[in-house]
Amino acid sequence: MTSARAHLAQDKLLGCVLAGGQSRRMGGGDKPLMDLGGKTMLDLILTRLRPQISDIVLNANGDAERFSRFGLPVVADPVGDYAGPLAGILAGLQFARDHRPDVSHVISVAGDTPFFPTDLVRCFCASVPADMPVIALASSSDKLQPVFGLWPVELQSDLHAWLKSGQSGKVLAFVDRHDSVEVAFDTDPATGLDPFFNANRPEDLSTVRSTLSQHTR
Repeated sequence: MTSARAHLAQDKLLGCVLAGGQSRRMGGGDKPLMDLGGKTMLDLILTRLRPQISDIVLNANGDAERFSRFGLPVVADPVGDYAGPLAGILAGLQFARDHRPDVSHVISVAGDTPFFPTDLVRCFCASVPADMPVIALASSSDKLQPVFGLWPVELQSDLHAWLKSGQSGKVLAFVDRHDSVEVAFDTDPATGLDPFFNANRPEDLSTVRSTLSQHTR
């Protein structure tokens, strides 16, 4: 009888919050640092992420000091000039390779999505084998959410070469080169929102503030 394949252990993970974008639809600035009524977007994201994973880095460009109060290592995009989420994912993979030799995978989390699933890490770990380089991507409402992914560190060199050669910066273009699985998540039961609702425009910030006020009374 063939034994079941072992799933990935959560102590082999590094979380990487992607905050390297330029927030053009918000008029510029750092979305993760925008005030939402006494807390920033990044406060909300870390409140969700820290119970799931203990080792976290922040991917952001520019002066790292503006994030100093969060006590996280800050890693800039290693290629391009605001080259999109793949560059941030590469930053996380390179940090793991250089500074966390026990880490086998990086979990990427968007820096503007404050209600992502509280079981994100557990579900990702259960979806991939521990001994094969399989990418996992989140989905909701039959739509992929490629910024939320689990990435084997051993793909770092291939992703670096991909971006340096000028290939597409679209996440799915790179994912198509490798084995991958989709991990589906339901509507957030606490808020009634898609769990990957992201604040791209000023009106989205109003939705976040309203949701917080309703659920923190």
